[in-house]
Amino acid sequence: MPVGVTWCVEARPLTDDAVAAAVEAALAHGGRAGLEVDVVLVDDPTLAELHGRFLGDPTPTDVMSFDLGDDGVGPAGELYVSVDRAVAVSSARGSALTREVALYLVHGALHLCGFDDHEDGDRAAMRDAERAVLAGLGYADDVGAHDLV
Repeated sequence: MPVGVTWCVEARPLTDDAVAAAVEAALAHGGRAGLEVDVVLVDDPTLAELHGRFLGDPTPTDVMSFDLGDDGVGPAGELYVSVDRAVAVSSARGSALTREVALYLVHGALHLCGFDDHEDGDRAAMRDAERAVLAGLGYADDVGAHDLV
């Protein structure tokens, strides 16, 4: 199975199949279809700890991607998604929780495809790719200023 799903939280806003579909669609869009990826859905404290350990910033974040290399042993990537962050952000923005979680999954998978969002031009390309993938999955467009929340 190319996408493994592990829930470490009680709330499950998406089915395992929907989680896998979001990741697979983003990987296909980014030219890495079939990449084996493990997805772990966690709470804010867990992801904040990983954020601090690996990026030196112990604040909550929405998703972290780890490219593990494609050596044929285990998954080539891991995504850690904060369901708590999705709940808080979707509530603050008045958007659908399911779309917010799907956005984080797509965003993380696009990082595994080489997309970046640190510079303005790169961020615009990332947002365009996110919109395209989410539209292909049937999610309504969200035109709000997501980066400001």
